[in-house]
Amino acid sequence: MSKKDKDNIREDEQMEDVSFENNDETEEEAKEVKKPKKRWKKKTDKEKLADAEEKCAELNDKYLRLYSEFDNYRKRTSKERIDILKTASQDIMVDLLPVLDDFDRGLQAMSDNNAQEDSVQGVELIYNKLFSLLKQKGLESMDSNGKEFDTDYHEAITNIPAPSEDLKGKVVDVIQKGYLLNGKIIRFAQVVVGN
Repeated sequence: MSKKDKDNIREDEQMEDVSFENNDETEEEAKEVKKPKKRWKKKTDKEKLADAEEKCAELNDKYLRLYSEFDNYRKRTSKERIDILKTASQDIMVDLLPVLDDFDRGLQAMSDNNAQEDSVQGVELIYNKLFSLLKQKGLESMDSNGKEFDTDYHEAITNIPAPSEDLKGKVVDVIQKGYLLNGKIIRFAQVVVGN
């Protein structure tokens, strides 16, 4: 409020005080006269009922929206929890894949060099035991050799002329096996594709 406005208000108050002194009316009576009488329109029962129904519908709508939001949240969090549990061991599995590759290469080398049958069986036993434990946790190896080349599962290292017509566009050789963990790719298969 500006100073000018304050001064005007003070003058008005002083004038009211002066007017009371001149009149025979008391100050309270003068205030009652100056107050405008408020007239409230009473609502009918139909209007009250319509207002109540409108408010009820609004609250019901808010409740339904809140309930559906909570239900969606509950479903989303339970799905995320299941996904996390399925892939919780992914880091360990990825770290163990080179060990499985070494076992594959070792077994291949043993069979190429005509190693003793007992040694080969012992290494195969250890390999199968390790792989079956990992398989119980959801690890699967991709069987890519001879299958159609698919960029969703395979990574092409090189292209070579196809040895036969039926191998064109298909995987001719697997350089490194691919693996899935509960249906999710954790390593793509590195393959050679025939042209």
